[in-house]
Amino acid sequence: MTGSSRLARSESRDSRRTGIEEFEREALPHMGELYRTAASILRSRAEAEDAVQEAYLQALNSFHRITAGANCRAWLFRILFHVISHRRRKWFGRLVFSEREELEHTADYAPAMPEQLTDDEMLTVFRKLPRHFAEVVILSDVQEFSCKEIQETLGIPIGTVMSRLSKGRQLLRAHLADCGARAGIVREGIRSADASFG
Repeated sequence: MTGSSRLARSESRDSRRTGIEEFEREALPHMGELYRTAASILRSRAEAEDAVQEAYLQALNSFHRITAGANCRAWLFRILFHVISHRRRKWFGRLVFSEREELEHTADYAPAMPEQLTDDEMLTVFRKLPRHFAEVVILSDVQEFSCKEIQETLGIPIGTVMSRLSKGRQLLRAHLADCGARAGIVREGIRSADASFG
C-alpha cells in the first residue's frame, strides 16, 4: 500500500468523522421535539420511536446535501413528516379523507377556553383531532413554526396551512369547552352540540 492511498483513507475517515460530529451537533438536539411530535401524531410511543429513528437515519444519510446555514430543525421535521406519511400509506393504504364531511359536523361558534383541565384531559382532546389538523396545530402552537415553515415541512400550500390551523384550533377549542362543561368548569350552555369529532 502506498503512502498516498493511506493518506486518502485517513482523510476519508476524518471527513466522515467530522460529518458525523457535525450531524450530532446540529440534529441531535431536536430529537426530543421530533419524538413528542411523532408520538402526538401517531398516538403510539413505539411507532413514534421507530419513525424518529428512521427519520434520523435518513437525515444522517442525506446530511451531506444540506446547505450551510439551512434550518436543520425544519429539515428534520420535513423528513419526519415524510416518514410518517409513508408509514401511514404503507399501513393503511391510501385513505381518502373528506374534509368536507368533517367540516359539516363542526360548529361555527368558538367557546371560551377552559382554564382548569388537566394535561391528560388536554392530550386526550388533542388526540381526537383529525391528523391533518393535528399536524399543523402541533407545528404551529407547540413547535412554534411559522406558516411558511409548516408549508415547507408538510409540502402543502400556505392557504391550506392557514385553513387547517384555523379549523384545528376551532375544533380544539370546541372540544376543550365540551370537556370543561362536563367537568363543571364551563357553563353547559356554551357547549356546542355540533362540535364533535365523530
